[in-house]
Amino acid sequence: MLVLYNPRSNAQRKPIVPYALLALGASVEGRHDYAIVDGNLEHDAASLIARKLAEGGPPILGVTSMPGPQVVDAVGVVGRVKSLVPAVRTVWGGYFPTQHVDACLRSPLVDVAVRGHADVAFPHLIDALTTNADVSSLPGVAVRGSSARIPEAPIPRASELAPFPWHRVQLERYVRSTVLGRRTLGYHASYGCPYVCNFCAVVNMVGGRWTGLPAERVADDVARFVERHQADAVEFYDNNFFVQEGRTVEIAERITHHGLTWWGEARIDGLMKYSDASLATMARSGLRMVFCGAESGDAETLARMDKGGTLTPEMTLDFVARAKAFGIVPELSFVLGSPPDPEGDIDRTLAFIRKVKARNPATEIILYLYTPEPVAGPLWDQAQAAGFAFPTTLEAWAAFEDVVQRRSERLPWLPTATRRRVRGFERVLNAYYPTTTDVRLTGPRRALLRALSAWRWHLQFYRAPLELAAAQRLLRYQRPETAGF
Repeated sequence: MLVLYNPRSNAQRKPIVPYALLALGASVEGRHDYAIVDGNLEHDAASLIARKLAEGGPPILGVTSMPGPQVVDAVGVVGRVKSLVPAVRTVWGGYFPTQHVDACLRSPLVDVAVRGHADVAFPHLIDALTTNADVSSLPGVAVRGSSARIPEAPIPRASELAPFPWHRVQLERYVRSTVLGRRTLGYHASYGCPYVCNFCAVVNMVGGRWTGLPAERVADDVARFVERHQADAVEFYDNNFFVQEGRTVEIAERITHHGLTWWGEARIDGLMKYSDASLATMARSGLRMVFCGAESGDAETLARMDKGGTLTPEMTLDFVARAKAFGIVPELSFVLGSPPDPEGDIDRTLAFIRKVKARNPATEIILYLYTPEPVAGPLWDQAQAAGFAFPTTLEAWAAFEDVVQRRSERLPWLPTATRRRVRGFERVLNAYYPTTTDVRLTGPRRALLRALSAWRWHLQFYRAPLELAAAQRLLRYQRPETAGF
């Protein structure tokens, strides 16, 4: 029996559909008996997994994991499953083993690791594990104890993938109320991203490649959401939904009649190439908000990040103004404090964010502290030179969660005073411009936060905003960078 496990994550108030496991399940559908277990939905996932594994056949547990909370959960759950079902073989895949395969292969909790996208290799891997055949020749597959650097498995052509096995999950359990709609569901319409920004984990996963599901298939699945689950909103979780203008417009045209609202991720320089007619079509189809990585208000920092060579701070300002004209809310993320000049980058970016808000006050702002990714480039080199290193064991990774979630005090190039300054600015910003993504924030609550913070915002005084911290705790303010919608 094969069980596919999605470890618990603290990133969402309500879990999102585990598309990684649906894709893997599709690859073995009708070939192997399997079940999907989502740790975000189960109180005792380890016991449930053990019961499923006992239903017959060689017990195999597949785990998909990103660094951070999912690693913490997976270490505990897999350890308990191993004690309950000693014969189980464990296969780890996803971002974490792709980036940190050596730590995985040192652990008794990992029998096999897969680097890159496992869709093509996975059915052959399960065939081999059920017959005790050799798996070392499969693309992206590494066996515990091996030390050779295994190349990533190739990204599949999305158009050739089998349909998602919807019957394997209870989609109703993933419906949630968001700023987009009262019945929001998520969808994955593509794999990868064609860019190679050197601070982004996606680069190691796909190597600058992208492939998308046909517009007709995306529209058919969205229609399923509407007809069977009364969905009124869709979040497209793709790393970059808007890569191909023609495809995006076709999807928009095909779903317009449903009356949905929707959200997706994009590149600013990519969307700025779209025609006004395309943006109008997307807005008419229900595009309400688009997430983009603005990353920095400093041109030199953007160049070090390898943002494709075309994105500039001036383009970001033009983008938020253009989005406003079409009634689309820009959601911009910024990565603050990257070496070699973290203080200068922070100063310039905080000043730039004020310009963004002046140009389009509705713009959502999400702030992160720079955390290294093992992607070749000047940022990674400078982080290592400053003394940064990743853990080398799974157990150590379980204690590294604060770093991965970009709220650590263990980043050697960011002194405590600098981190406090960023958090102070964030407090004032979030109070003066409360996020629209928190559906619990009523008009009076927003007015209260804005009144309390107005003097700080206008005087640019961000130090020790204790009164705002207390008010945000009292109102249970939801930070979009940690809780999503």
